[in-house]
Amino acid sequence: MNILIIYTHPNHESFNAAILKQVQNNLNSKHNIKLLDLYAEKFNTVLTFDKNHRRRNMATDPDTQKYHDLVTWADHLIFIFPIWWSGMPAILKGFIDRVFASGFAYSYKKRGMQGHLQGKTAWIITTHNTPGFVTPFIQDYGKVLKRQILAMCGIKPCKVSSLPYLRATNAEKCKKMLYKIAEQAKGL
Repeated sequence: MNILIIYTHPNHESFNAAILKQVQNNLNSKHNIKLLDLYAEKFNTVLTFDKNHRRRNMATDPDTQKYHDLVTWADHLIFIFPIWWSGMPAILKGFIDRVFASGFAYSYKKRGMQGHLQGKTAWIITTHNTPGFVTPFIQDYGKVLKRQILAMCGIKPCKVSSLPYLRATNAEKCKKMLYKIAEQAKGL
């Protein structure tokens, strides 16, 4: 299976970096794995619309072709990112806005949308500082990515692993979280 990991955290010594290492170290070696680190890549999140850059032409924008090729190549996408201010990092939102564009990831039908990325699956791993019992009552951007973006583009099934309340989590609990991520990675 071709697996694309889309990693979104600027600190390579963070808990998200530890999650990335667990995933990379525990995926079966039979898989073909590519890493897309949006911060290391210095991904340009800026949408530009003018007479030379039209919204309807985003699917064929040469600046995003490399990313379209990666998403097309992948059978399975793994997103690793923190939830900040109740949302995904701006760089990831910009990536989705520019890469998961109409004409590439989906198109409009008379009623609704047609996803163009059928046959792909995903795993979303998020971290946040909200207590786990509060999470169902707020907008969870792991679930937003799953339901309102990936599913609409045809990517199903999609699993979400949410690691809550990190600021109040001790080292032992973090270790258990990483172990669980490792076990899930082994299962792919």
